[in-house]
Amino acid sequence: MRVGITGHSNLVPDCVDAVRAAIRAALEAEAAGGSSLVGVTCLAPGADQLFARAVLDLGGRVEAVLPAADYRDKLKPERRAEYDELLSKAHVVSVLPNQLSGRHAYVMANERMLASVELLIAVWDGNPPDGRGGTADVVETARASGVPVVVVWPEGARRKT
Repeated sequence: MRVGITGHSNLVPDCVDAVRAAIRAALEAEAAGGSSLVGVTCLAPGADQLFARAVLDLGGRVEAVLPAADYRDKLKPERRAEYDELLSKAHVVSVLPNQLSGRHAYVMANERMLASVELLIAVWDGNPPDGRGGTADVVETARASGVPVVVVWPEGARRKT
């Protein structure tokens, strides 16, 4: 089963464990059929990295779709170690032909991810889109293209404002 992720990168630290558990439960439910698990992610901080770690913990493989050549450089320095670790464990790494990260690159990465998955997990608070490339936009695009979406937003989940 090929599963993609979209989700908020600005989760409040005290809800991370609940979100991690909810992602894992959603993945376990999908992987229960015995098929091999492949998680497709951009490895952004927050939901994407929690998802990647859960896929690996369940014995699955991670495929990273990086939006641009400068993607790592755009991460805050304190976020690079986890990114580097997860990237080193990725089975496949694709870097899109964008030099600079930004909305256009993120939209391209999300489109690539959605085109390659059978299911999308969305760590999403349900708020409407605030532009292209964000979580709500990816959910809308998935639904419009027929990709099933499992929304994960456990009780107590919150975003930094």
